[in-house]
Amino acid sequence: MSLAGIRERRLEGAPTRAQSIAFGASGFPIQLMTQTFSAFVVYFYVARLGVPADWVAVAMIAHGVLNAALNPVVGALSDRLRSPWGRRIPWIGVGLVPLAAAFALIWMPPALPAAGLIAWFLVVVAVYDIAFVVVVLNISALFPEMFRTTEERARGNVPRQIFAIVGMVLGTAGAPLLYGTIGWHGMAIALAAVCLVLLIWSFAGGMIERHGAVATAPPMPWRDQLRHTFANRAFVPYVLGSLLVQSAIAVILAAIPFYVEFSLRADETSGSILLGAVFVTAIPAIVLWSAVVRRTTPRTALLWSVAVFGVAVVGYLLPGDVLGAALVGVGVGGLLQLLEVVLAQIIDQDAARTGHRREGVYFGVNGFVVRGSVVLQAVVAAWVLNASGFDAALGDAQPDSVDGGIRIMLTLVPLALTALAWLCFWLYPIRTRDL
Repeated sequence: MSLAGIRERRLEGAPTRAQSIAFGASGFPIQLMTQTFSAFVVYFYVARLGVPADWVAVAMIAHGVLNAALNPVVGALSDRLRSPWGRRIPWIGVGLVPLAAAFALIWMPPALPAAGLIAWFLVVVAVYDIAFVVVVLNISALFPEMFRTTEERARGNVPRQIFAIVGMVLGTAGAPLLYGTIGWHGMAIALAAVCLVLLIWSFAGGMIERHGAVATAPPMPWRDQLRHTFANRAFVPYVLGSLLVQSAIAVILAAIPFYVEFSLRADETSGSILLGAVFVTAIPAIVLWSAVVRRTTPRTALLWSVAVFGVAVVGYLLPGDVLGAALVGVGVGGLLQLLEVVLAQIIDQDAARTGHRREGVYFGVNGFVVRGSVVLQAVVAAWVLNASGFDAALGDAQPDSVDGGIRIMLTLVPLALTALAWLCFWLYPIRTRDL
């Protein structure tokens, strides 16, 4: 598609089914890259390349800080852009190739000593972070603009979340198959190529800005951007609830490997089965929760999904571990489907009050806050394991208290976080379907 074609392309009514599917396809490469990076990058640089673990830990902290800080900055810049091609499309178009290239280069360092490798890591991952935030935040910011009502958003978010779950599964399970057969360089090239092809298809076929989406007035000043965002009575409970519930999911995912090895005394295959049960059940659950929100309101559907997730967490205490994981998947599917639908409603309300569509800032600040779930996960895991007497040097001969601590980390901690999240969403003040 030519630049002139992109400039002239504008959405008038509701997106077609083909446009919704193409837009949703972006969820696959985004999650494929995210899960592959988070699951294997530390292992690759420490175990395969021999970089000291503490160096990599510091580099990962730098990665997290940069990624979090970029979200609100890129969001505000995107909202302020005025161009013939729109606000979001130029950012996405410019960022696609650098994103795929930087992702590949993470796994393709030259032959360097450890100091050189960590320098390579810092530089390439910084480029990856910038390109990732530029592309992904602007794709997210297009969602409330393209899909305008609760009905449209409930339907339009289904393909994207299903693509995303498939990307999560393949990013976790597919990467080892690739690097085990064609090596790390081969894996990098193969995954980057797949991601780039799908992102280009999604960009060309499904990412379309809407006529009249941008006010003719000048962009909102920076100070007013922050003031209106953090003074929003709907956004504050939403973003706190989102942080808490995503922290609960992160704690569960971190606890499952410990649960399998030290509580169930099973092999790693059981861990894959438990994780698979969560993701496989989440796919039909997304369709179910889409139907629920179309018949109620975003707030009501979100409260129900958080409640289901909280109750399902207790299922890990039952003898049928797979059943508990499957029930958790039902709640996870609801959260994946509904959180962005609710945030889109907040953006609509803000636009009605301020006269500015500020999707970028809201998704950016939300991304900044939710990055705290990684910190909460690490703090909870360290505290519970240390308090229970866990000692890695003991191997399988852990004290009995470790089993109890792991079960607390898998059930009671997520349940407490989920209860606080439910309270935050109960305080969410928008009770209607559409403004």
